[in-house]
Amino acid sequence: MKKKLTLFAAVALSLGATAASAGAVDELLQQYQTQGAGDFSAERGKQRWHEDHPDPEQPGKVRNCSSCHTNDFKAIGKHAKTGEEIDPLAPSVNKERLTDKKFIEKWLKRNCKWVIDRECTPQEKGDYLVFLRDQ
Repeated sequence: MKKKLTLFAAVALSLGATAASAGAVDELLQQYQTQGAGDFSAERGKQRWHEDHPDPEQPGKVRNCSSCHTNDFKAIGKHAKTGEEIDPLAPSVNKERLTDKKFIEKWLKRNCKWVIDRECTPQEKGDYLVFLRDQ
């Protein structure tokens, strides 16, 4: 009986985190569409995740999202400059991911500037979010 309750509690917590994540992401996606974005694509988000961009600080080198976050969204990442650990991106293992709109916006702005040397467009941000929410 205790195992069933533990399993039920784990599923309930997971669903609650998923709902919180879906709510924040859905609200941001609606916001991005009012800013001119079209339909969002997880496939485009995946492609953009892996795109290499010139590193303005190290000529001849490149940056991409996995430079810090790795290609395993369930793994701990490592900041390229500071070496500081970055919690996993996958909402499936990190229940705090994609649940706070202000936090999402802050980090999209910061990471886009670092990786692609500019802020992301509403379309790009939406594509990233639909890709990441399913991890």
